[in-house]
Amino acid sequence: MPICAHYRAIVHDLVKSVSGQDLLLGERQALIRARLDLSGRVIAAALAQELGVSEDTIRRDLREMAASGLCRRVYGGALRIAAASTSMNERMAVGGARKAALARRAAGLIPPGATVFLDAGSTNLALARALPAGHGLTVATNAPAIAAALLERDLATIQLGGLIDPRAGAAIGAKAMRDAEALRPDLLVLGVCGIDPEAGVTAESFEEAEFKRFVASRSRAVMVVVTNDKLSTAAPYSVVPLARLAQAVIEGDADETEAAALTAAGIETLRADKVPA
Repeated sequence: MPICAHYRAIVHDLVKSVSGQDLLLGERQALIRARLDLSGRVIAAALAQELGVSEDTIRRDLREMAASGLCRRVYGGALRIAAASTSMNERMAVGGARKAALARRAAGLIPPGATVFLDAGSTNLALARALPAGHGLTVATNAPAIAAALLERDLATIQLGGLIDPRAGAAIGAKAMRDAEALRPDLLVLGVCGIDPEAGVTAESFEEAEFKRFVASRSRAVMVVVTNDKLSTAAPYSVVPLARLAQAVIEGDADETEAAALTAAGIETLRADKVPA
């Protein structure tokens, strides 16, 4: 999500009004939460220096906050927790114009005649609807809603089978894994629950992460198409490190620092058109 002036004010007022030694535990953790909401990550050493407390104190705060589900610990600090996953139908109803802009930008990057795997996700559903017909594409997916959109575009479509997980909106179990063994996609458009330079691409469920990781291992290249709320966040389960990604398509108003972190990881990072507020 775009950086919020409200959180800037919280951080500024807390640091300006009271020294770190005087901050009570709750106040210190409120500042840490505000920093996480503002920038998506905190560094323990930097916080300790700013607040005039020991790194051990900050690490204890972060451990307590992680145990309460308020952040995700990583080496040297913590990350903002990815938003709780909702059903595919609920996600499809949110941010339609932004996802459509991302989809148009991503569709222009897919070469004619390619074999593509579209992973489950509402942004990838928008991409399926934006793919050009008559482009010679063959597109595989584990998501029925995406398969239906591909057929409407008159594209050659491969639907992986198995039990459909209602939260993922896709087949992610053993049958889907066996079906995926037959595929060697030129490009995987990987669904993202969270993405961060340290945590990499992450997923909400163990089974979903395992499926995504397997398809990535069989794909020549991997792209992500990412809404602002996924940047600098981490879900509980690792999928792939950023080094595995070739391209990232981000929103036109994505934070510059977060975009620069993707570029610094060696990812070709491209912006979609800005969408009026």
